[in-house]
Parts: sequence; structure tokens; C-alpha cells
Amino acid sequence: MPIDWIMGLAGGGLIGTAAAIYLLVNGQIMGASGIVGGLVDGSGRHDWAERAALIAGLVLVPAVAAFAMGGAQTHLTSNWAVIIIAGLLVGVGTRVANGCTSGHGVCGISRLSLRGIVATAFYIGAGGLTVVIFKHLLGVI
Repeated sequence: MPIDWIMGLAGGGLIGTAAAIYLLVNGQIMGASGIVGGLVDGSGRHDWAERAALIAGLVLVPAVAAFAMGGAQTHLTSNWAVIIIAGLLVGVGTRVANGCTSGHGVCGISRLSLRGIVATAFYIGAGGLTVVIFKHLLGVI
């Protein structure tokens, strides 16, 4: 089995475990967009240190793992305009959908939430359509 599949399986298991622990300990869904949103709009002032620690962990742990393994191969485009527009669209999408992939995809589906299942189906479909349009039709990415 290729190492990419093993690493993806391990990463998915870790995300699921972290989401379950977060839900059991805090009684809240571990949605990264909601956690960041609470830091940005000030609604999460009461637990800002916990939120900041979670976001730091989401950034630092993969960086340390990539460094320990000799780097990480990505297929990210070098077109900064595409990267910035994609990031902004992800931000808008998480606000419109009232959550992100970790909230709806990991936590929503595992709780059999209809809203989470529908949101996940839509963002997976939108992602596939985006790849077809921007990669295969327009050749931008």
C-alpha cells in the first residue's frame, strides 16, 4: 500500500479522535471555522487560550511532522491570485454553511446530523466541480 494512503488514514483517525475528545470534554463541536471565528469576532473571549492552542496545534503539528519526515510534497499551484481567491472563497463558504469540513464532515456526519450530511455533500460536489472547471477546462490550476 502506498505511504500516502497510510498517512491519510492515520491523519483521518487522528482528526476523528481529536473531534471526539473535544466533544466529550467541551460538549462542543470541533469546527475549526467556528473556533477561528470566535477568536476573530471576539465571541470566544472567554476561552481564547484554548481556541488559540487548538489552532496553533492544527498548524504546528503537521509542520513538525513534515519537517521530521524530510519535507512534504504538495501540488499547490504557484499562482498567488488563485491561492488568495480560493482562501477567501473557503472563508465565505464556511460562513454561509455555518461550518467547515471538520464541523460538518467529521462531527456532523458522525452524529448523523442532516445539516452536516447535506453540507458535506454540497461542498464535496462544489469542490469536484471547481476542479473540473479550473483545472480541466480553464487550466488555471
